[in-house]
Amino acid sequence: MKKLITTLKNIWAIEDLRKRILYTLGLVLVYRIGSYVVLPGVDPSQLTGLQNQTRDGILGLLNMFSGGAFSHASIFALGIMPYITASIVIQLFVMVIPYFQKMQREGESGRRKMNQITRVLTIAITVVQAPAYITNMIYQLGATPTAIYPFDGSSPGFFFWLSCIIILTSGTLFVMWLGERITDKGVGNGISLLIMVGIIARLPFALFGEFASRMEEAGGGLVMFIIELVVLLVVILLCILLVQGTRRVPVQYAKRIVGNKQYGGVRQYIPLKVNAAGVMPIIFAQAIMFIPITVMGFNHSDSAILTAFSDFNGFWYNLVFGLMIIAFTYFYTAISINPNQMAEDMKKNGGFIPGVKPGKKTAEYIEGILSKITFPGSIFLAIVAVLPAIVSLMGVNSQFAQFYGGTSLLIMVGVILDTLQQIESHLLMRHYDGLTKTGRIKGRNSMSISA
Repeated sequence: MKKLITTLKNIWAIEDLRKRILYTLGLVLVYRIGSYVVLPGVDPSQLTGLQNQTRDGILGLLNMFSGGAFSHASIFALGIMPYITASIVIQLFVMVIPYFQKMQREGESGRRKMNQITRVLTIAITVVQAPAYITNMIYQLGATPTAIYPFDGSSPGFFFWLSCIIILTSGTLFVMWLGERITDKGVGNGISLLIMVGIIARLPFALFGEFASRMEEAGGGLVMFIIELVVLLVVILLCILLVQGTRRVPVQYAKRIVGNKQYGGVRQYIPLKVNAAGVMPIIFAQAIMFIPITVMGFNHSDSAILTAFSDFNGFWYNLVFGLMIIAFTYFYTAISINPNQMAEDMKKNGGFIPGVKPGKKTAEYIEGILSKITFPGSIFLAIVAVLPAIVSLMGVNSQFAQFYGGTSLLIMVGVILDTLQQIESHLLMRHYDGLTKTGRIKGRNSMSISA
């Protein structure tokens, strides 16, 4: 406890770090307040149908990423998801389009161009998603005069639609701006931090709900609640191992004499992460799994397949879900890490892996290591993804079960580790001890889901 108090004093003593933390907290507060500002013309007391719709499935995922703004018909209802979608599209373009590959090699100027293209694409995606959101919202509200107060009559008219589209688009752009400001002048990755705050905001309600259910006559009592917390702690520790696990590949650089100074001649390491794909495989798999349910629902099908895939805690749903996560982990790792480019850059800088020829052999060696470490990483990621369904079958409240794994837990662990590492770097630069007594926070978080 004394060590913690000393660390907090050291953090507060650094003026730059103190300003960054307060700046971050201020922008997060603005984001959370905006999440409860309802679209003009919508009665917030009539949103029960929309809130029930966003409990599970892809809409539940969107609601989680927006911090509950999606179910509240907030001005931030679409949240940061259009920006994340645009970032993923740009990443895919870099893999297949030479123009974007060239832009990526241009350094800082290329990065600014890609960021500008991402922003424009975000606007386009938001303009497309906003009408779909409004249509769904009107359907859930029933378009009754008591639920919606349009500007031109008893039914939603042109000005109601136009104003909502403009507000939703502006809200997404404002949230994107908040994230970029936090990244530049605050602490941590702003986009990921805003998503994490929305997830954590649900934790107290889920925790109190689970505690109340356990205190009931047939709930198991306080002992069962404590056991659940211990299991949750163990799962968090395992997720930290997944996030931070790396395979270090040694790289030797040749010696160079420039004037009276010697450069190179030292051994460095390439950290290849066990889970280089982060949470993206889970997001992709959840989106794909929701497609057949939606299509069959539109056709009013009552088949066994629809029944099986509608049960999010069922065996077949989670089996297919886990297999898809394994496949998407390999896919996303392949498009995000290019062994050929790594081998080429290493060769240009005079580096080589001891015992491996530069060039093609180096690329094959790195690709082989990636294949070996991606398999256990994908299996572990699939297990983490289906853990909420497993604990739900054991009697845990569905809201609290979401924190036992899946996207929620991985984002929380990854973003918190990344933020703590940045705080620790500020402390170490000013000759203070780190955040931990036994050693520094090692590795670098890869769970950021923005570009």
